[in-house]
Amino acid sequence: MMPHDVTEHVLRGPSGHASFYLACGAEDAPLIVFVHGWPELSESWRHQLPCFAALGFRCVAPDMRGYGRSSVPARREDYTMRPIVRDMLELLDGLGRERAVWVGHDWGSPVVWSLAAHHAGRCHGVASLCVPYIAGGFAPPNVIPLVDRETYPEADCPAGQWDYLLAYEEDCAAAVAAFEADPAATVRALFRAGNAAARGKPARTATIRRDGGWFGGAGRAPDVPRDPAVLATEAEMHRYAAALGRNGFAGPCAWYMNHASNQAYAAAAPEGGRLSMPVLFLHAAHDQVCETIDSRLAEPMRRDCADLTEATVASGHWMAQEKPAAVNAALARWLATRLPGVWPKP
Repeated sequence: MMPHDVTEHVLRGPSGHASFYLACGAEDAPLIVFVHGWPELSESWRHQLPCFAALGFRCVAPDMRGYGRSSVPARREDYTMRPIVRDMLELLDGLGRERAVWVGHDWGSPVVWSLAAHHAGRCHGVASLCVPYIAGGFAPPNVIPLVDRETYPEADCPAGQWDYLLAYEEDCAAAVAAFEADPAATVRALFRAGNAAARGKPARTATIRRDGGWFGGAGRAPDVPRDPAVLATEAEMHRYAAALGRNGFAGPCAWYMNHASNQAYAAAAPEGGRLSMPVLFLHAAHDQVCETIDSRLAEPMRRDCADLTEATVASGHWMAQEKPAAVNAALARWLATRLPGVWPKP
């Protein structure tokens, strides 16, 4: 086996939850855990694992609960932040580690933010792609007040780009059915590169309820070609589609159905959720939904992170896959400058 080969593992924690994970790099090297979002897989970090293993780190990327080869609980309330954070702590314990550097994207970002807020002693540092920290929890009551009203006039788009969050709460079953109608088409439709020309224009997520659901109310994803800027090969696309087809979308979409519980969990964090460890946030310049450059969405993070580094990547939402070299460079620069004690010794 080559030293930077990616290997597959399963760890079952004391709670009974099974975490499948990919790993790369020397087992005794400083640990980075990469946490994916919706509707992704551990494979979403395929460009990061060998890169940081080559730099001397042990890199681990789990399938989150509801995804891939990890446990898929049946109840919606099993997809709140509290048990998901517990999954990550059990993974860390199972790896025999006290701390890690945590890197999250999309729904993986609230996971690593929650870990940092509630379990600072288990974190060397925390990095997030696209989704900024909101100490009160990433939930509609906290993000809708930060909407850019020049792009989303309140009379026309009261929830702004976050309308889709309310659509899940009103009819999650319809969303699940639309995604499950053709998982491969769903993957091809969702995993698209960013478009610089769309900056300042409303995201399609702002009119989900008005349109009668996802995909314009058609009940299924349109049949569009795979975007090679995000999914370079048919094999990559099919691995996502096969996993989502096997498990379904009920678990992944349940992550959107627990905002009140997540807010209550966030409210219980020590120090009001203020983070003191080194934090990196990567803005996606062409992400229309998590739009953090022209709107006020990133402002709460700047208030509540004492050691914050920010950088911008010219990508859409699927940043780690669309612009891996830029992401890897930004992460490496932050690790070397803000966490020199964690940087692998020669």
